Amino acid sequence: MERNRIKFEFLVHDLKVPLAVIEAGLISLLHKQEKYGSLTDQQTKVLERALRNTIITRTLVNDTLEIGRSSQGITSKTRFNLSAFLLDTLVEILDLNDHEVAEKVKQSPTLPEFKNHIAQKGIYLELEDALWQKELSLDESKSKQILRNLLTNALKYRKSRVDLKVNVRADCLQIAVRDDGEGIPADYHQRIFECYFQMDAKNCSCVRGHGLGLAGVQVLIEDMGGQLFLDSDVGKGASFLVKIPF
Repeated sequence: MERNRIKFEFLVHDLKVPLAVIEAGLISLLHKQEKYGSLTDQQTKVLERALRNTIITRTLVNDTLEIGRSSQGITSKTRFNLSAFLLDTLVEILDLNDHEVAEKVKQSPTLPEFKNHIAQKGIYLELEDALWQKELSLDESKSKQILRNLLTNALKYRKSRVDLKVNVRADCLQIAVRDDGEGIPADYHQRIFECYFQMDAKNCSCVRGHGLGLAGVQVLIEDMGGQLFLDSDVGKGASFLVKIPF
């Protein structure tokens, strides 16, 4: 690993401790008012917003470290249920802007309930009932990061809905994420996976800038031996298909 890369990841890693302290403090103020004093509605909203953004920052830190680990060929396979994988990822995404819906999703014991709750936020899941409790053997952290970034990106650029299709083949986990947004011109299909790429201002009506999310997704998928496919054009939304081998 290059020396500068080590310095960068060391700095990122050191951010985890102060973020954890801030997060714990905000949670204590919100949920232990008998100890720290009562809060007004306005104070509660400010603290909740601060907590949401602290969680976002923590997620970015963990994502950055995970991409670094991935580039070094480090994987950590575990066994987990597909239901837990989907629940945890969707709760993490939704909790940032709608805590009430996120709590409903977290308490979804069945697939129909889960589908119904996420549909309230315009996310429509296609998954066979028999796969809900299917056990997988993958690097769960990297797989969640891939799904989270694809869904976050789709939610950002959609007009009204995001379609999520999950399937399990003999050799891989397949995830398809489609939005009904303005789409991506064919000339930009490769460039959107570049770090910090921004569309020209004259093309912003087609797609706005994509940050590190898609670049990170591509790195993780390639390092896991998987494949990423993009199908999009102007006015036709964008569809990403991921195949992660077992």
